Amino acid sequence: MIHEQIIDQATFETERLTLRPLRPSDKGMLDMHGGDERVARMTTSIPHPLPPGASEAFVKTTWDPKRTEDVWAMDGSKSDLPELLGCIALERMDRGQSEIGYWIAPSVWNMGLAREAVGKIIAENPQENATIFGSVFQDNPASARVLTHCGFDYLGDAEAYSVAREATVPTWTYLRRMT
Repeated sequence: MIHEQIIDQATFETERLTLRPLRPSDKGMLDMHGGDERVARMTTSIPHPLPPGASEAFVKTTWDPKRTEDVWAMDGSKSDLPELLGCIALERMDRGQSEIGYWIAPSVWNMGLAREAVGKIIAENPQENATIFGSVFQDNPASARVLTHCGFDYLGDAEAYSVAREATVPTWTYLRRMT
């Protein structure tokens, strides 16, 4: 018998996606997509190549009751799409603020799924934030369009370190006031 830990985190439905907590069965798809250099290079935290056991360890961190980040799988199975198409997360900051982050599998790029997931998280506001920040690498204008389409306002330029690139990369920073 397989036991999966119950996570105190809401599940949300969009037209094509179920945004749900990660589970052990997601490991293979996380390895595949997270191991794709095109995905890793557009994030700050996914290394490339992806080390053995990294996906399993990541799933376990999302179950920690003391976690500072809520992570949802973008599950497309209700639309005859793969079970794991990407991830979306809200990392708690302070003073009612969080930072949103997301990635999506290259096989479903340009289908509006990231925009659908971000829009749903914004609409639900599961952490009851007053403000949500987001930043994207400047060489990823598609991700910037997702944020602006979902009501984020441009704040300015900054930099962030990319583990996959082993370099500091210019970013655009965005803000969405929720109240």
